[in-house]
Amino acid sequence: MEYFLLHWSKSANTTLGLFWMAFWAFGLGYIISSMIQVFVTQTRMKKTMGETGVKSVTLGTFFGFISSSCSFAALSTTRALFAKGAGLVPSLAFLLASTNLVIELGIVISVFLSWQFVVGEYLGGLLLILLMVVFVKLTLPKNLEEQARERAKEQEGQSSNDEAPDWKELIKSKAGWIKVFQKYVMEWKMVWKDVTIGFTVAGVIASFVPEVFFESLFVGSGAANPGFFDILLQVLVGPLAAFFTFIGSMGNIPLAAVLFSNGVSFAGVMAFIFSDLVVFPVMRIQAKYYGWKMAMYILGMFLVILTLTSLIMHYGFSFAGVLPDASFIGDINEREFFKLDYTLFLNLFFILISGVSLYFFFKNKGHSMGGSKKLSEKILLSLSYACYIWLSGGMILKFSVYLL
Repeated sequence: MEYFLLHWSKSANTTLGLFWMAFWAFGLGYIISSMIQVFVTQTRMKKTMGETGVKSVTLGTFFGFISSSCSFAALSTTRALFAKGAGLVPSLAFLLASTNLVIELGIVISVFLSWQFVVGEYLGGLLLILLMVVFVKLTLPKNLEEQARERAKEQEGQSSNDEAPDWKELIKSKAGWIKVFQKYVMEWKMVWKDVTIGFTVAGVIASFVPEVFFESLFVGSGAANPGFFDILLQVLVGPLAAFFTFIGSMGNIPLAAVLFSNGVSFAGVMAFIFSDLVVFPVMRIQAKYYGWKMAMYILGMFLVILTLTSLIMHYGFSFAGVLPDASFIGDINEREFFKLDYTLFLNLFFILISGVSLYFFFKNKGHSMGGSKKLSEKILLSLSYACYIWLSGGMILKFSVYLL
């Protein structure tokens, strides 16, 4: 019983700590998404990123890089771009860039892993985008893009001819920013249950599941010179392991270091890190945005390109003689989440933004906070409440120990 209670408190602390680390990234992504929805017209978006080409894909990649969002927020912004008229390929380039070509992700990787993983993350992110362009051009079913766009427009509540006023005037108006704040709350409303469950599960797994469980998933881990098929199997298992630990790449980096320190190959760990967009919570949100047919297409495409990218990165680094060594990694479980650093000030800023958004949301009564009557939504709602009970109990135990 003592073991269970100790790990319960540790689980709750880990969940809240990881969410604290990521909260500002959520807020940044959702505020960018909200501004795009309010200030960017369909005509402008179609002109800038409507056709698949070098310019539009480059712009999508650049916008994704500067947005530096977590997975959930990047999904929201991508939907906003796509619904406004951006092409599917530039939109997906934005999604891949905003979850892989991320400055703060590189910093976290350098802390827990090594420079090779940082380089692999950025080069791999670019390669993912190139492979995505080729894959979509060769395989995209006819009419699927427009069907998905109509679904995305429905999610934003806009018609095909919906146009905002001149953005230069709107951005200077109080009414324009009130709309942004309302959209910001709606973005949180769409995914808060998935976020709650995802972070709670990650905390539970990090605290209760032994490292040997993950080691057993990766065939050939610990071998001095694993063969190609061992490497391939580890790359294929990477998305499966990420499925059980999902909160996005930022939260998965400590677990990636655990895998690497226990003998999983560079390719297997990179596949694990790249898999933040091929797990169930993301697939479910994609289906909500675009329909299940497009969601499954995107899932299959991402699985193919992350597998190829991880293998290319591994053997490219091996050929160059710069594969990383796991011997330098120490104990990564000693993490201090709550401290005086940039995360604190960024989170305080977005807590303020969230408070202002909620004020205008409820003051204007433009939307209902009522939940969906679908059975799946009711189940998720119940699970979310159970998560809050679990987290509350865990933190009570943690502070009880401190008091004793």
